[in-house]
Amino acid sequence: MKLQTKITLLFVAISTIGLVLLNASIFYFVSDFSFEDFFKRLEARVNLTAETNIHPDKESAAYNQVRTRYLEKLANEQEYIIKLDTAKLPAYKKVVNLPDEFYNSIMANKKARYTKANHFYAGSLFNSRNEKYIVIVTATDPYGFKELELLKRVLLIIFIVSIILTYVAGKIFSYYTIQPVRGIIKSVKNITANNLHMRLDDVTGKDEIAELVLTFNNMLTRLETAFETQNNFVSNASHELRTPLTIISGETQLLLKGNKVTDEGRAAAKNILAEAEKLGHILAALLGLAQTGFDGKKQNWQRIRIDELVIDVADSVKKIDRESVIDIDFSALPDDERLLYTEGNINLLQLAISNIVLNACKYSNNRPVNVQVTASNGRILIKVTDKGIGIPEHEQQHIFEPFFRASNTSDFQGHGIGLPLTLNIIRLHKGTIGIRSEEQVGTEIQISLPVV
Repeated sequence: MKLQTKITLLFVAISTIGLVLLNASIFYFVSDFSFEDFFKRLEARVNLTAETNIHPDKESAAYNQVRTRYLEKLANEQEYIIKLDTAKLPAYKKVVNLPDEFYNSIMANKKARYTKANHFYAGSLFNSRNEKYIVIVTATDPYGFKELELLKRVLLIIFIVSIILTYVAGKIFSYYTIQPVRGIIKSVKNITANNLHMRLDDVTGKDEIAELVLTFNNMLTRLETAFETQNNFVSNASHELRTPLTIISGETQLLLKGNKVTDEGRAAAKNILAEAEKLGHILAALLGLAQTGFDGKKQNWQRIRIDELVIDVADSVKKIDRESVIDIDFSALPDDERLLYTEGNINLLQLAISNIVLNACKYSNNRPVNVQVTASNGRILIKVTDKGIGIPEHEQQHIFEPFFRASNTSDFQGHGIGLPLTLNIIRLHKGTIGIRSEEQVGTEIQISLPVV
């Protein structure tokens, strides 16, 4: 999920929580005010009912007139008067089927309220001439409930509209918030190993964006220095290191052709020549390992058909090791030959696959090595399987480290550079390498390359 989307959703989530709390508060306080107002109207009628019905006198007529003239009749309004009999428990006789808590609250607090659905009940305790009475008035409030339902619908509509507006505002807010980061990403994508001298445009201020730009520019400076150092090494190492080796090898060969050295000197000269040749191979591998660290655009890229490349690899391996046995399996090739093409440097890819096949032949003592080519899900798969000595499980994670050799390879010549070189080449071609191995059973290495 993109950061802009995350910011938008977070903005909407926070706003939604705020709107829910705001709407719930509005509805709660409005409904509470409506219920309180209706209960006060009921309690006023309770008092008037008591004045006009409990021992009526001259003033009762006036109260009754006020009630008739100025107080409208509530919906389903009913009045109940209960005379208490203190000699009994309970002292009251229920005339309305209400909970005992309602009556007990009247007895204890001299008044009580109760609601059930849309029915409201208000009751009070009155003393008159040493007698006690409970007066209860009940009514419904259809208009209040209709107003609350209307308010609920209005709040719901406002909530939905507010969420939509919040989402739009969040999109706009997140767009302009991420705009500087988007510009940095666009600039960084244009920087490769060919133009490491480029820098991001400086941003004024001391915010996180300015700090990010400064960090990127500092990193690019370090990368440029590292690449220039590597480039200088690769450019100069071939001449500076190969020339002395060539002289050593040539002089040693001349020395061996003459008769001026003793047998012990001749043996020493042969050792010098062998070690010089070995050093030459190591130097070539190290230079190849360094060169594969460059950007792929510096190489000669072209479309490569992998099945044809595998055939060329098998031929070159057989020329190097004539006793090798390589079985090529094309039984699972796709019907569409376009799925067999990738893009890259054919010499580098041939070197990488050859290293794996040569290792398979060498460490299996020239037992048959199977090379299978398949394609699926936009990837080309090359599986190289041998029945050799295998790799100890705890050492498999180190096989792509330069100069590392497994503990069971002491009987085989090698320098521990082939697989690291292969890994760099495959990564340069946007591919991956996987390995599965078991001691004394064999090893399977799978190379995956993108279809282009």
